[in-house]
Amino acid sequence: MDEYGGTGTAAALLPEAGHRPAAGAVEVRMLHATAPGEVRAAEQLAGILSAEERKRAEGFVRAADRGLYLVSHVGLRLLLGAQLGVAPGSVDLRRAPCPLCAALHGRPEVAAEPELHFSLSHAGEYAMCATAAVPVGADLEAAANAPGIELVPTTLHPEERSALAALPEERQAEAFLHCWVRKEAYLKGLGTGLGMAPDTVRVGLGPQLQQTPEPPLDGWSLAPVSAPRGYAAAVALLHPGTVAVTVRQLSIAAVAESGAAAGLSG
Repeated sequence: MDEYGGTGTAAALLPEAGHRPAAGAVEVRMLHATAPGEVRAAEQLAGILSAEERKRAEGFVRAADRGLYLVSHVGLRLLLGAQLGVAPGSVDLRRAPCPLCAALHGRPEVAAEPELHFSLSHAGEYAMCATAAVPVGADLEAAANAPGIELVPTTLHPEERSALAALPEERQAEAFLHCWVRKEAYLKGLGTGLGMAPDTVRVGLGPQLQQTPEPPLDGWSLAPVSAPRGYAAAVALLHPGTVAVTVRQLSIAAVAESGAAAGLSG
Protein backbone atom coordinates (compact mmCIF):
# COMPACT_ATOMS: atom_id res chain seq x y z
CA MET A 1 0.00 0.00 0.00
CA ASP A 2 1.37 3.40 -0.97
CA GLU A 3 1.18 6.76 0.78
CA TYR A 4 -2.19 7.49 -0.84
CA GLY A 5 -3.81 4.29 0.38
CA GLY A 6 -3.73 2.73 -3.08
CA THR A 7 -2.46 -0.68 -4.14
CA GLY A 8 -1.13 -2.14 -7.37
CA THR A 9 0.26 -0.14 -10.28
CA ALA A 10 -2.04 1.71 -12.68
CA ALA A 11 -5.02 1.31 -10.34
CA ALA A 12 -2.98 2.98 -7.59
CA LEU A 13 -3.17 6.19 -9.57
CA LEU A 14 -6.49 6.55 -7.77
CA PRO A 15 -6.86 6.20 -3.98
CA GLU A 16 -8.96 3.50 -2.39
CA ALA A 17 -12.51 4.14 -1.25
CA GLY A 18 -12.59 5.82 2.13
CA HIS A 19 -9.10 7.29 1.86
CA ARG A 20 -8.84 10.81 3.26
CA PRO A 21 -5.85 13.16 3.48
CA ALA A 22 -4.27 13.47 6.92
CA ALA A 23 -4.62 16.60 9.05
CA GLY A 24 -2.29 19.33 7.82
CA ALA A 25 -1.73 17.55 4.51
CA VAL A 26 -2.62 18.40 0.94
CA GLU A 27 -2.58 15.66 -1.68
CA VAL A 28 -2.03 16.93 -5.21
CA ARG A 29 -2.60 15.01 -8.42
CA MET A 30 -0.99 16.53 -11.51
CA LEU A 31 -2.46 15.79 -14.95
CA HIS A 32 -0.68 16.39 -18.25
CA ALA A 33 -3.40 17.08 -20.79
CA THR A 34 -1.16 16.88 -23.84
CA ALA A 35 0.44 13.55 -22.90
CA PRO A 36 -0.37 10.78 -25.41
CA GLY A 37 -3.89 9.41 -25.03
CA GLU A 38 -5.03 11.74 -22.25
CA VAL A 39 -7.59 13.80 -24.19
CA ARG A 40 -8.92 10.72 -25.99
CA ALA A 41 -9.39 8.91 -22.69
CA ALA A 42 -11.11 11.97 -21.20
CA GLU A 43 -13.41 12.17 -24.22
CA GLN A 44 -14.31 8.51 -23.80
CA LEU A 45 -15.16 9.14 -20.14
CA ALA A 46 -16.93 12.46 -20.70
CA GLY A 47 -20.22 10.79 -19.82
CA ILE A 48 -19.28 11.04 -16.14
CA LEU A 49 -19.42 14.84 -16.35
CA SER A 50 -22.55 16.75 -15.43
CA ALA A 51 -24.73 18.21 -18.18
CA GLU A 52 -23.42 21.66 -17.27
CA GLU A 53 -19.79 20.50 -17.53
CA ARG A 54 -20.39 18.86 -20.90
CA LYS A 55 -22.10 21.99 -22.22
CA ARG A 56 -19.19 24.12 -21.10
CA ALA A 57 -16.69 21.74 -22.72
CA GLU A 58 -18.57 21.94 -26.01
CA GLY A 59 -18.43 25.73 -25.88
CA PHE A 60 -14.65 25.99 -26.21
CA VAL A 61 -13.48 27.18 -29.62
CA ARG A 62 -9.88 25.96 -29.32
CA ALA A 63 -9.39 22.19 -29.23
CA ALA A 64 -6.54 22.62 -26.74
CA ASP A 65 -8.77 24.50 -24.31
CA ARG A 66 -11.50 21.90 -24.63
CA GLY A 67 -9.00 19.08 -24.08
CA LEU A 68 -7.55 20.72 -20.98
CA TYR A 69 -11.03 21.27 -19.55
CA LEU A 70 -12.05 17.65 -20.19
CA VAL A 71 -8.87 16.20 -18.70
CA SER A 72 -9.18 18.48 -15.65
CA HIS A 73 -12.80 17.76 -14.86
CA VAL A 74 -12.79 14.05 -15.73
CA GLY A 75 -9.67 13.67 -13.59
CA LEU A 76 -11.30 15.50 -10.69
CA ARG A 77 -14.40 13.31 -10.83
CA LEU A 78 -12.35 10.11 -11.04
CA LEU A 79 -10.37 11.21 -7.99
CA LEU A 80 -13.38 12.23 -5.89
CA GLY A 81 -15.40 9.19 -6.94
CA ALA A 82 -12.55 6.87 -5.92
CA GLN A 83 -12.21 8.48 -2.50
CA LEU A 84 -15.97 8.47 -1.91
CA GLY A 85 -16.35 4.92 -3.20
CA VAL A 86 -19.02 5.91 -5.74
CA ALA A 87 -19.28 6.18 -9.51
CA PRO A 88 -17.66 9.47 -10.52
CA GLY A 89 -20.70 10.45 -12.54
CA SER A 90 -22.79 10.39 -9.37
CA VAL A 91 -20.59 12.89 -7.51
CA ASP A 92 -22.78 15.93 -6.95
CA LEU A 93 -20.75 19.12 -6.88
CA ARG A 94 -22.13 22.41 -5.64
CA ARG A 95 -20.97 25.87 -4.62
CA ALA A 96 -20.71 26.93 -0.98
CA PRO A 97 -22.01 30.39 0.01
CA CYS A 98 -19.67 33.23 -0.90
CA PRO A 99 -18.11 34.73 2.26
CA LEU A 100 -18.61 38.20 0.80
CA CYS A 101 -22.27 38.12 -0.26
CA ALA A 102 -23.64 34.69 0.79
CA ALA A 103 -24.67 33.89 -2.80
CA LEU A 104 -23.99 30.31 -3.93
CA HIS A 105 -20.85 31.00 -5.94
CA GLY A 106 -18.23 30.33 -3.29
CA ARG A 107 -15.78 27.46 -2.98
CA PRO A 108 -16.86 24.27 -4.83
CA GLU A 109 -17.66 21.31 -2.61
CA VAL A 110 -19.00 17.75 -2.64
CA ALA A 111 -22.69 17.95 -1.76
CA ALA A 112 -22.79 14.55 -0.03
CA GLU A 113 -19.56 15.04 1.90
CA PRO A 114 -18.42 18.66 2.25
CA GLU A 115 -15.68 17.42 4.63
CA LEU A 116 -13.77 16.09 1.61
CA HIS A 117 -12.33 19.38 0.45
CA PHE A 118 -10.83 19.92 -2.99
CA SER A 119 -9.56 22.57 -5.36
CA LEU A 120 -8.94 22.38 -9.10
CA SER A 121 -6.66 24.55 -11.22
CA HIS A 122 -5.40 24.29 -14.78
CA ALA A 123 -3.13 26.26 -17.07
CA GLY A 124 -1.29 25.64 -20.31
CA GLU A 125 -0.89 21.88 -20.69
CA TYR A 126 -1.42 20.86 -17.05
CA ALA A 127 -4.06 20.59 -14.37
CA MET A 128 -3.78 19.95 -10.64
CA CYS A 129 -6.37 18.54 -8.27
CA ALA A 130 -5.77 19.14 -4.56
CA THR A 131 -7.64 17.34 -1.79
CA ALA A 132 -7.52 17.92 1.97
CA ALA A 133 -9.42 17.32 5.20
CA VAL A 134 -10.09 21.07 5.64
CA PRO A 135 -10.75 23.92 3.20
CA VAL A 136 -8.03 24.14 0.55
CA GLY A 137 -7.23 26.34 -2.42
CA ALA A 138 -4.86 25.54 -5.27
CA ASP A 139 -3.48 27.55 -8.15
CA LEU A 140 -1.33 26.59 -11.11
CA GLU A 141 -0.01 29.11 -13.63
CA ALA A 142 2.07 28.80 -16.78
CA ALA A 143 4.79 31.44 -16.79
CA ALA A 144 4.18 32.10 -20.49
CA ASN A 145 0.51 32.97 -19.92
CA ALA A 146 0.55 34.34 -16.37
CA PRO A 147 -0.31 37.94 -15.46
CA GLY A 148 2.57 40.23 -16.37
CA ILE A 149 4.61 42.31 -13.96
CA GLU A 150 2.85 45.41 -15.30
CA LEU A 151 -0.11 44.34 -13.13
CA VAL A 152 1.90 44.66 -9.92
CA PRO A 153 0.28 47.98 -8.87
CA THR A 154 -3.24 46.50 -8.98
CA THR A 155 -2.54 42.97 -7.76
CA LEU A 156 0.10 43.16 -5.02
CA HIS A 157 -0.25 44.51 -1.50
CA PRO A 158 1.99 47.55 -0.80
CA GLU A 159 4.34 45.44 1.34
CA GLU A 160 4.57 42.84 -1.42
CA ARG A 161 5.38 45.56 -3.94
CA SER A 162 8.19 46.79 -1.70
CA ALA A 163 9.60 43.28 -1.27
CA LEU A 164 9.45 42.73 -5.03
CA ALA A 165 11.21 46.02 -5.77
CA ALA A 166 14.03 45.03 -3.40
CA LEU A 167 14.89 42.00 -5.55
CA PRO A 168 17.26 42.14 -8.52
CA GLU A 169 15.31 43.07 -11.65
CA GLU A 170 16.03 39.73 -13.30
CA ARG A 171 14.24 37.90 -10.46
CA GLN A 172 11.18 40.08 -10.25
CA ALA A 173 9.04 38.33 -12.88
CA GLU A 174 9.59 34.95 -11.23
CA ALA A 175 8.88 36.41 -7.79
CA PHE A 176 5.68 38.01 -9.00
CA LEU A 177 4.50 34.71 -10.46
CA HIS A 178 5.14 32.87 -7.18
CA CYS A 179 3.37 35.59 -5.22
CA TRP A 180 0.43 35.45 -7.61
CA VAL A 181 -0.13 31.69 -7.29
CA ARG A 182 0.02 32.00 -3.51
CA LYS A 183 -2.57 34.77 -3.61
CA GLU A 184 -4.88 32.94 -6.02
CA ALA A 185 -4.67 29.76 -3.94
CA TYR A 186 -5.56 31.69 -0.77
CA LEU A 187 -8.49 33.53 -2.37
CA LYS A 188 -9.79 30.29 -3.88
CA GLY A 189 -9.50 28.62 -0.49
CA LEU A 190 -11.50 31.43 1.11
CA GLY A 191 -14.12 31.04 -1.60
CA THR A 192 -14.02 34.68 -2.67
CA GLY A 193 -11.77 34.37 -5.70
CA LEU A 194 -10.99 37.74 -7.20
CA GLY A 195 -14.18 39.13 -5.70
CA MET A 196 -11.77 40.31 -3.00
CA ALA A 197 -9.38 42.93 -4.36
CA PRO A 198 -6.00 41.15 -4.58
CA ASP A 199 -4.00 44.26 -3.66
CA THR A 200 -5.72 44.30 -0.25
CA VAL A 201 -4.47 40.81 0.61
CA ARG A 202 -0.89 40.18 1.75
CA VAL A 203 0.45 36.67 1.26
CA GLY A 204 4.11 37.56 0.73
CA LEU A 205 6.50 36.37 -1.93
CA GLY A 206 7.12 33.06 -0.21
CA PRO A 207 9.97 31.78 1.97
CA GLN A 208 12.13 30.90 -1.03
CA LEU A 209 12.17 34.55 -2.11
CA GLN A 210 11.61 36.58 1.04
CA GLN A 211 13.45 36.06 4.32
CA THR A 212 10.70 37.43 6.53
CA PRO A 213 8.02 35.70 8.61
CA GLU A 214 4.95 34.54 6.73
CA PRO A 215 2.08 37.05 7.09
CA PRO A 216 -0.80 36.08 9.42
CA LEU A 217 -3.75 34.75 7.41
CA ASP A 218 -6.41 33.95 10.03
CA GLY A 219 -5.44 30.31 10.43
CA TRP A 220 -4.47 29.67 6.82
CA SER A 221 -1.05 28.45 5.74
CA LEU A 222 0.56 28.50 2.30
CA ALA A 223 2.93 26.06 0.66
CA PRO A 224 4.63 25.81 -2.74
CA VAL A 225 3.84 22.85 -4.99
CA SER A 226 6.44 21.18 -7.18
CA ALA A 227 5.30 22.02 -10.72
CA PRO A 228 6.52 21.22 -14.24
CA ARG A 229 9.23 23.41 -15.73
CA GLY A 230 7.76 26.72 -16.83
CA TYR A 231 4.95 26.59 -14.27
CA ALA A 232 4.40 27.72 -10.69
CA ALA A 233 1.90 26.34 -8.21
CA ALA A 234 0.86 26.78 -4.59
CA VAL A 235 -1.77 25.60 -2.14
CA ALA A 236 -3.48 27.30 0.79
CA LEU A 237 -4.83 25.25 3.68
CA LEU A 238 -7.00 26.21 6.63
CA HIS A 239 -4.42 24.86 9.05
CA PRO A 240 -2.09 26.74 11.39
CA GLY A 241 1.42 25.51 10.82
CA THR A 242 3.44 23.61 8.27
CA VAL A 243 1.56 22.10 5.35
CA ALA A 244 2.71 18.70 4.08
CA VAL A 245 2.27 18.59 0.30
CA THR A 246 2.55 15.38 -1.70
CA VAL A 247 2.39 15.36 -5.49
CA ARG A 248 1.62 12.43 -7.77
CA GLN A 249 0.86 12.16 -11.44
CA LEU A 250 -2.61 11.11 -12.52
CA SER A 251 -3.04 9.64 -15.99
CA ILE A 252 -6.62 9.23 -17.18
CA ALA A 253 -5.41 6.99 -20.00
CA ALA A 254 -3.62 4.70 -17.52
CA VAL A 255 -6.68 4.54 -15.26
CA ALA A 256 -8.87 3.66 -18.24
CA GLU A 257 -6.42 1.03 -19.47
CA SER A 258 -6.21 -0.55 -16.01
CA GLY A 259 -9.94 -1.19 -15.97
CA ALA A 260 -10.40 1.02 -12.92
CA ALA A 261 -12.74 3.23 -14.94
CA ALA A 262 -14.66 0.40 -16.62
CA GLY A 263 -18.34 1.10 -16.94
CA LEU A 264 -18.00 4.72 -15.91
CA SER A 265 -18.28 6.39 -19.30
CA GLY A 266 -22.07 6.47 -19.40
